[in-house]
Amino acid sequence: MDRLGPIDATFYHLESPTTPMHVGSVSVMEGPAPRYEELTGLLATKLPLVRRYRQRVRTVPLALGRPVWVDDQDFRIDQHVHHATVVAPGGDEHLRDLVARVVEQPLDMTRPLWEVWLVDGLEDDRWAIIAKVHHCMVDGIAGTDLLQLIFDREPEATGAGEPEPWVPGPEPSIAAVIARSVRDTVADAGHHTVRQVGALRDLASPAEWVRRTDAVSAAILDLTRQATAQTASGLNGPLGRRRRWAWTATDLPTVRRIARRLEGSSNDVVLGAITAGLRDLLAGRDELTDRLVVRTLVPVSVRRRSERGQVGNRITTVLVDLPVGEPDPLARFGTVQRQMDDHKRLVLAADARTMLSAGDLVAPALLTLGARATRSAQPIAQAVATNVPGPPRPLYALGRRMISLYAHVPIAMGCRLAIGVFSYAGRMTFGINADHHGVPDVDVLATGVRRGIEELEVRS
Repeated sequence: MDRLGPIDATFYHLESPTTPMHVGSVSVMEGPAPRYEELTGLLATKLPLVRRYRQRVRTVPLALGRPVWVDDQDFRIDQHVHHATVVAPGGDEHLRDLVARVVEQPLDMTRPLWEVWLVDGLEDDRWAIIAKVHHCMVDGIAGTDLLQLIFDREPEATGAGEPEPWVPGPEPSIAAVIARSVRDTVADAGHHTVRQVGALRDLASPAEWVRRTDAVSAAILDLTRQATAQTASGLNGPLGRRRRWAWTATDLPTVRRIARRLEGSSNDVVLGAITAGLRDLLAGRDELTDRLVVRTLVPVSVRRRSERGQVGNRITTVLVDLPVGEPDPLARFGTVQRQMDDHKRLVLAADARTMLSAGDLVAPALLTLGARATRSAQPIAQAVATNVPGPPRPLYALGRRMISLYAHVPIAMGCRLAIGVFSYAGRMTFGINADHHGVPDVDVLATGVRRGIEELEVRS
C-alpha cells in the first residue's frame, strides 16, 4: 500500500475531462504489424517486472492522507491494450490525427493508469505503438525506462513465454488505509527534519555558503526581470476536450555539434529552436512585439542514477522566458543559455530534493484543493517544454525495429502548448500537444522548430 508522493498526488488531483494528465509516447515501427494477441502476450510476460502496472489509485476518506496504490483485484490486460487501424495506406498525417484522438481521451481512473494501442495500416510497411501512462505514476526519465519493458535490444528476443499468474494482495480496509496514512504523516515529519539538519550542516562550509548565496541572489534578480517582462498571454486560455498533435525531427549529432560550437548544452539548443518556432507562431497571429517572451515551464529531473527504473516523480520545474521578440537567433540562444545556467546553480544550491520532501508535510486536503484550484487558467506560464534522453541504440518489439520515437506531454492550467523532446538512436524528435481550438496553427510551430535548428546550425 504505497502512498503517492506530493507531486504524484498533485498530478492525480489535476485530472479532469479537459485535463487528462497522462504522459505518453508514439513508437513508429517497421512492419509487418503483429497481431493484437502477440502484443498482448508480450505485455503479459513483462508486467510482472513492474507491479505498479497492475495497481490502481485509492483515495483516503475525508482526504486524511494522500491517495495510495493498491493491487487491482480484477485486472484484465485486454482493458489496457487496444487495436486501431488507419485507412491504408496511412500517412504521417493520419497517424498524427489518430494520436490526437487517443491522447485526448482520459484514462479510466478506477483501473491501473496506463494504455497501449497497436496501430496498423500505415504506409511503407510500418505500424505504431501509442503508450499512455498517468503522470502521477511516473516522470519522464523513469518513463523511458518503463517504456523499454516493451522493447528489446536484440530483434531475436521476442519476449515469448508463459505469463506469470496475477496474485493480487488483499484489498486494504478503510481503517487500515486511514491508520497507514496517519502513521506515514508522522514519519514524514521526522524524515524532513533529518533532511533539514543535513542541509544546515552543509551550510557550515564557507564555500558552500558563498555558492548558495550567489545562486539565490541570481534567482532574485531573475524574478525581478520576469516580473516586468511582457509575456505572450494570448497563448493562455481555457482548455477544451480535444487536442491537436504534431511532430518534427532532426539529427542528434547536429544538435550536439551546435551546442559544442556555441559552448552550451543540447538543452539550450532545444530551447533556442522552440523559441524560433514560437516566434513564427506569434508572428503568424500578428501578436509578435520586440520585447515579447513566452514564459515556459521546464521540468528538471533530480532523479539519481540509483533511482532509474523506479516509479514516482523526482522532478522540479523552472521558468524560462523564451525571447521570441528577439530577431537574432544567436542572441536568443545566449539569453536562454544564461537563464538555464542560473537555474542549474539555484537547483544545486537550494537542495531541490529537500524542498520536494517538504511536500510530505502539506495537509492532504489542502493539496487536493490546491490542485483543483489550479485547473483553471493561470497567467504565469504560456507553454511547457521537456527534454528526455532516450535509448541511444535501436530497440525492437516482437522482432521489429523501432524507427522513431515521439513524446507526448500533457497540457494543463491554461497552458495550451506542451512540447516533449525525445532522443533515440541518433535522432531527436519534438512531439507537440496542443489544445484543438486554442492552437489551430500547431503545424506552424512544428515547422518553425525545425527551421530554428537549421538557423542555429548555419550561424554557429
